[in-house]
Amino acid sequence: MAKVCFRQDVIVEPLYDQWYAWSYLIAPATAAMCIANSHLKKMQSFVSAPQLHVAALKNPAMLGGPFIDHDPSRVDEIKVLAERTAREHAHMVKFAAAVQELDKLLATEATGLSLEPLYEKVPDVLKGYVELVYDLNNQPSMRFIEGLLYRSEYHNTAAQSIDLSIANGNSRSFVFSTPRLHSEGHLRLNLPFNDEAFDELFKMKYVPQSYDYIKEQLHISDEDDEVFRNFFTEEVPPPHVGYAGDDVRIRYFGHACVLIESKETSMLVDPVIGYKQDIGREYYTFTDLPDSIDYVLITHNHQDHCMFETLLQLRHKIKKVIVPKNNGGSLADPSLKFVLQSVGFKNVIEIDELETIEVEGGGITGVPFFGEHGDVSVRSKIAYLIELKGRKVMCVADSNNIEPKLYEHLRRLIEKIDVLFVGMECDGAPLTWLYGPLLTRPVARKMEQSRRFDGSDYEKAIDIVKNLNPQQVYVYAMGQEPWLKYLTSIHYTDESRPIVESNKLVAACKEKGIESERLYCYKEIVLPGQPVTSRLAAAS
Repeated sequence: MAKVCFRQDVIVEPLYDQWYAWSYLIAPATAAMCIANSHLKKMQSFVSAPQLHVAALKNPAMLGGPFIDHDPSRVDEIKVLAERTAREHAHMVKFAAAVQELDKLLATEATGLSLEPLYEKVPDVLKGYVELVYDLNNQPSMRFIEGLLYRSEYHNTAAQSIDLSIANGNSRSFVFSTPRLHSEGHLRLNLPFNDEAFDELFKMKYVPQSYDYIKEQLHISDEDDEVFRNFFTEEVPPPHVGYAGDDVRIRYFGHACVLIESKETSMLVDPVIGYKQDIGREYYTFTDLPDSIDYVLITHNHQDHCMFETLLQLRHKIKKVIVPKNNGGSLADPSLKFVLQSVGFKNVIEIDELETIEVEGGGITGVPFFGEHGDVSVRSKIAYLIELKGRKVMCVADSNNIEPKLYEHLRRLIEKIDVLFVGMECDGAPLTWLYGPLLTRPVARKMEQSRRFDGSDYEKAIDIVKNLNPQQVYVYAMGQEPWLKYLTSIHYTDESRPIVESNKLVAACKEKGIESERLYCYKEIVLPGQPVTSRLAAAS
């Protein structure tokens, strides 16, 4: 067979024990909680009452809920998977139970006196992996020693695999609530995410290679050869022409993914890239990315911003990944640095609030953002002020401007910016949608509904605009693109609150002479280069 390329329309789904993989299934402590309190419970529910799941998913509002999207005829397969999960991950289930037991112990016996006597009461499976601590108000908690957990039986790379299939329009169902079962035309590669053979495969998106070579690298059996061959083509995509202008070019790839380039430097924020398909609209895909990406910037640790499906396909061309510095050992806030290093990224840099990393022709400054995490103490979130060639671009992601004084303070430090990207998904899911598997105590419905993963509404977003005084304002991270339904389960109408609120912001900006729109699928912005000035007044 002649040299071939990996097809541009092949879906690459990273899986953990057949569930769609995201950061909480990599970090050992959260993986244990998700297996015990989410995966097993969903599968047991489906086995007991599959028709309940089918009925629930007929309601579009329930698509992101805890319902398995398989036909009832597959109930036996789910039962087998549940039994295997309980057997092979019994140690993870015990770990999760121990976390709950320790939390109860701290609630009843940590009274403000020394915690040292409680160490002997820590469940055996947690001994040496947790430190018991108080805050300054004598509220107790446990701190996980994450580095040790990654070197223990609780970090199981053998559970990792990648499922390949050909894209079929925008038919993918919501991925986070349904385990992947064997399907015709799919092929599962049972290798850990950090295996360098995946880099060899994904390089073939752009550079042809021998089919026999990649078959050997990925240990493809002759039995799977027929399916595997379908993922390759002799058609070679045209070579990418790198940006060579004297200006700053910004390209919107969908959702919160923005590529910012000068002739010298490239930065990709929150990579989520669509596959090449005919959807009746123009949009950027993998072939529109530079051959080498200097920096990937992750704003926060949610599935639609730190997305392995895209990141693993780009790993071979990424030089450095920048992530927010985190709390250090709290259950809800696992280290993104550890997560990304464990899946094969070799150069991961943490950035703190108002810290600047110098880059050629400019710099990257971490900017604090509030909200969007259900009031849980999470530090793994940061906005970015990016300067290239004297131009300033700020990506505030899903920031909920719950405290306007923050942007008043920032206004004193940040000189006038050129482009602001702001998320306005202002409804948001309730607290338990993401953190439910981590909770060790029941949460009242009123509490759950009050604390949400929401971005700014019009009033909050226009306050950001007034304080930062940008020349251009773009609403992004709305999950609207048709290829993103599997990731966000969002179905907006013209009356949906995020649409109404973002329409108001766009109109208000235009009235003020500020260029503005709510982004959808595709956008290119070019900013004329200027002499470089200081990025942050506080740094001068």
